[in-house]
Amino acid sequence: MPITPFHFGPGAALHAVAPKQVSFLAFCAANVVIDLESLYNLVSHQYPVHEFLHTYVGATLAVVVTVLLFLGARGLASRVWLPNWFKWQELMPVQVVIGAAAGAYSHIVLDSLMHRDIAPLAPFSQSNVLLGAIPLSALHWFCVGSAGVALLLLGVRRLARSGNNVR
Repeated sequence: MPITPFHFGPGAALHAVAPKQVSFLAFCAANVVIDLESLYNLVSHQYPVHEFLHTYVGATLAVVVTVLLFLGARGLASRVWLPNWFKWQELMPVQVVIGAAAGAYSHIVLDSLMHRDIAPLAPFSQSNVLLGAIPLSALHWFCVGSAGVALLLLGVRRLARSGNNVR
């Protein structure tokens, strides 16, 4: 399924552990950029579904596109009003780069574990050595568990902050 929320679990956990270093929004945006190609291929009945952007070369391009979109939107926000949902306008470019890179490259790894039509090392190799390395159910539980850990960490952090404000 393109633009699957399963990819967001590990990103949420990474952000929960290092919130000042990793943009969760950029993590998610890079995943969406990559899966736009798959969505197009599904809608237009083209195979393989996971093509260029599901390679490490393509993922690198997705990182660049994500960062440029962020910088462009931030520049636009300095001239016209744009909503600042999730405080995206306050993110530093390095947070966006790290989030986008983590999102893009983890996307390739996770999809390489489960999709037969991926050649993550193309154009250098058409093989996918990660395919089936772990059971699909374990992969899904890892992604869901990562989201759970993130929610737990963020909840504990929020409670600790609110406890400090009570005094």
